[in-house]
Amino acid sequence: MRILTILAILLAISGVADAQTASRVIRQIDQRCAGCHQTGDAGGRRPEVEGAPTLATLRQMPADAILRAITTGPMRVHAEGVPDDVKRAMAEFVSGRKLSPIEAGEAARMPNRCIANARMDAPTAAAAWNGWSPDPTNARYQPNGGITAAEIPRLALTWAFGFPGASSVYGQPTVAGGRVFVGVDTGYVYALDARTGCVHWSFLAETGVRNAVSIGPGSGAARYVAYFGDIRANVYAVNAETGAPIWKVQADAHPLAVVTGSPTLHEGRLYVPLSSREEAAGGSLNYPCCTFRGSILALDAATGRQIWKTYAIPDPPVPSRRNSAGTQLWTGAGAAIWHAPTIDVRSGAIYVATGDAYTEPAHRNTDAVMALDLKTGRILWSVQDHENDAWLVACGQDRTENCPKNLGPDFDFGTSPILQPLASPSTALGASPSTELGAGPSTTLGAGPSTTLGAGPSTTLGAGPSTTLGAGPSTALGAGPSTTLGAGRVLLAGNKSGQVFAHDPDRQGALLWKATLVEKIGESEILFGGAADGERAYFALDNGAVAAIDPATGERKWFRPPPAPSQVEGRRGVTAALTAVPGAVFVAGQDGTVRAHAAATGEVLWSVDTRRDFDTVNQVPARGGSMGAPGPTVAAEMLFVGSGYVGLGNGTPGNVLLAFGLP
Repeated sequence: MRILTILAILLAISGVADAQTASRVIRQIDQRCAGCHQTGDAGGRRPEVEGAPTLATLRQMPADAILRAITTGPMRVHAEGVPDDVKRAMAEFVSGRKLSPIEAGEAARMPNRCIANARMDAPTAAAAWNGWSPDPTNARYQPNGGITAAEIPRLALTWAFGFPGASSVYGQPTVAGGRVFVGVDTGYVYALDARTGCVHWSFLAETGVRNAVSIGPGSGAARYVAYFGDIRANVYAVNAETGAPIWKVQADAHPLAVVTGSPTLHEGRLYVPLSSREEAAGGSLNYPCCTFRGSILALDAATGRQIWKTYAIPDPPVPSRRNSAGTQLWTGAGAAIWHAPTIDVRSGAIYVATGDAYTEPAHRNTDAVMALDLKTGRILWSVQDHENDAWLVACGQDRTENCPKNLGPDFDFGTSPILQPLASPSTALGASPSTELGAGPSTTLGAGPSTTLGAGPSTTLGAGPSTTLGAGPSTALGAGPSTTLGAGRVLLAGNKSGQVFAHDPDRQGALLWKATLVEKIGESEILFGGAADGERAYFALDNGAVAAIDPATGERKWFRPPPAPSQVEGRRGVTAALTAVPGAVFVAGQDGTVRAHAAATGEVLWSVDTRRDFDTVNQVPARGGSMGAPGPTVAAEMLFVGSGYVGLGNGTPGNVLLAFGLP
């Protein structure tokens, strides 16, 4: 099939702009660059442009060199009339890195180097925040952080570290073995001393790293290994003590595939979620929309060898029609997995929630909560929480022939499902649990194709919208509160509809209840994740509201409405993941403020505005900004916050990691 590979620049989005701005930049590149730099059906190009470098070559060039070529160099004629800021964005998209001397980010150039050859402490679970969550249930609850709710008001800045050339600190800090590991949009991953902020090492990935690093045991010279992915869908293993590379694997061959969610490390395997930027590219008439399918890839942590790979949409896309530009269009794409997979040790299952479809008809595994077998990748069950949600970024503003005729509401799941025990077991009312259809096998290596359960489509319970508005409790499947029977566990997942869905992991994902945290479904969104402490679950909305709900019923325990626009300077709202500790929950906002709320009441216990300049331990000029995807992390009696996030809703740039401790 024909792939317009020049649009693979979306792999390199590193906080230049939000998705709508990205879509405009794509159109400029499509109009001015694609004809010469694209790859044709047979892997070649038109004879008259044989001298033009391929995309693979362009991707190896620094953004500065590309910018020179289109401003003062031989390509300037092709960029005439393009505003300077768009030229800069084009150069950064193609290169995959920010416009700055890339070597400026090296740890070797920084004055605060740690003691050479310092050995790393053992990354014990009790003193760590390792990966997206302290444990594989993805509850984002830290019971051993060493900071009590009563002590939170005394938190004070201990040190700040500046990231050269960065505008988005969109890798969540991992704390393990006395070190902090964090990635930024320049492609650098850093290892810092948790107490002092001195820098042990830096590692330069191909492009930005926007997930949390996971630390695991190694062998030989690498006593401990750090794992992470980048937004060109590469997965890396490096020596956690030195930063030396161990292995690198391309997780997906699709030119727009990315690893945004944090790979989850469990018992010698690394489970990698795959999402994509095709949702932004698909509206262009020159783009063969759409062919990406979300998936989970299981790798051997020691070697990077693929063990299995399972697509959320089992069958490959098939051609549908050609648009007026002659571009082949496809159907059967979407279901990106944006978040860290959740592990259920008891059931031997892995849970994910999927994004929307890119093409019509929307597959039943889009906007769904799914369970896969840990060992084989076989799909165990799937329950769709929103039907008919086919959506592309550009289609909301500038509809083209590529757009779905019936444009969906864009109700992605961007959050990891939270696995929680219940004080009294709950069960769903009504219909029997759904089973997963799917004609295509998961691609388990070595054992032949796996099969899926069931012969009919999945049945989503409670097809209509939740009836709970305002401040009242949620209802279970339109009938009233859920009853108590069954296994006593729940999977919680919020999405961009502003609703939280509770599924029973022990009854094929049966829907228990759904809680609506907005007056009108879809008017505000839950984006990158909530938190839960066993007694309450906490979610925030991109309008700035924060709520606590009962995991067993969905009933609201407290609800703090969004602040008035006059009360917030700059962009308001909460899109970053929340973080819970005993007695409190930390919330990081797009306005650059971190707040700690009392777990029982929602009262604000402490807040700090990070939108200011900071003196840094590495003497790099640094300023805080918005916080948009990664949440704060708590470990070793300290709170770590990355400040700066542009990539969602035109957030405020920033380039600083802040460490708060008790005096």
